[in-house]
Amino acid sequence: MARRVGRKSTTREPIIQEPEQFDPSGAEPEATRREAGVAESSRANRGWWDRNADEYQVEHGTFLGDDRFVWGPEGLDEVEAELLGPPQELKGKDVLEIGAGAAQCSRWLAAQGARPVALDLSHRQLQHALRIGGSFPLVCADAGALPFADGAFDLACSAYGALPFVADPRLVLREVCRVLRPGGRFVFSVTHPIRWAFPDEPGPEGLSVSASYFDRTPYVEQDEEGRAVYVEHHRTLGDRVRDIVASGFRLVDLVEPEWPAWNTSEWGGWSPLRGHLIPGTAVFVCERD
Repeated sequence: MARRVGRKSTTREPIIQEPEQFDPSGAEPEATRREAGVAESSRANRGWWDRNADEYQVEHGTFLGDDRFVWGPEGLDEVEAELLGPPQELKGKDVLEIGAGAAQCSRWLAAQGARPVALDLSHRQLQHALRIGGSFPLVCADAGALPFADGAFDLACSAYGALPFVADPRLVLREVCRVLRPGGRFVFSVTHPIRWAFPDEPGPEGLSVSASYFDRTPYVEQDEEGRAVYVEHHRTLGDRVRDIVASGFRLVDLVEPEWPAWNTSEWGGWSPLRGHLIPGTAVFVCERD
């Protein structure tokens, strides 16, 4: 599950090659709201996840586990949710995981007897998948141009991967639809759209509306030359539904996980305080007609 984390220094695993550093001066990027197209968003986010994959896995690896399938910071687990179908029916299914990170979800799918393929834009994230291990393929590619034949998969899934970070989500949705077999299911989770109206803070300051829900201007972090180094895109709930339908899917369910009592952890702007009051994740369950 991919989601932006803060830039705290952390110990890196020595078995993974040190990535190229972004800015030797250590200057913090500027946060702004401005337009960012398909190519700029892809380039910026590939670089960001390559630079921050180590920290992400260190900070969230325990919560995600090595072989769990978690849909979001609330901790909704596919074992109970069965959004892809009953676990016993996954055996023998070809499944594409998009934005796989360290491929925790693919590892869980393989344990159910499925044949997963884990795809991610970030080579560094896939190095962590190699570190943990698994017998399934790892593919480094852009979700907007999937390197697979038509009808190659029975199922596809994405836990906070790709969709929040692309300028044109229909490119991704159409590609997923193309590689799915008729009747195939695609389930993906993203930040709940309502969260864009609130500050991304876990405490009380994150409970007051500070921006228009209808402002679709991307959130961009840029360097001193104005080059984007991280981009996240906002779609309203209605936008997401229209994107899904226009791309050849039928929306069969929309899951808004409630914050469970057992989960006392904070993850960026997600926290028990906010989670008990406003939704943090939206999970879209789609099927190809």
